[in-house]
Amino acid sequence: MKIKELRSKNSSELDTMYEEMKKELIKLNAQVATGTTLKSPGKIKQIKKNIARILTIKNQTKNE
Repeated sequence: MKIKELRSKNSSELDTMYEEMKKELIKLNAQVATGTTLKSPGKIKQIKKNIARILTIKNQTKNE
């Protein structure tokens, strides 16, 4: 997800996206811990980056 797309969303939408991504990250980390192979191994990295982007935008809007 691009930063422009995230900036256009309001804080409640960002909160819901953050919660969904955290749940998905937990699910993928559990799959890795059990030893199953992932369909797309790069997805964990992508989700982590998106979570960081969401948190960055939330902090920037909070500080303004």
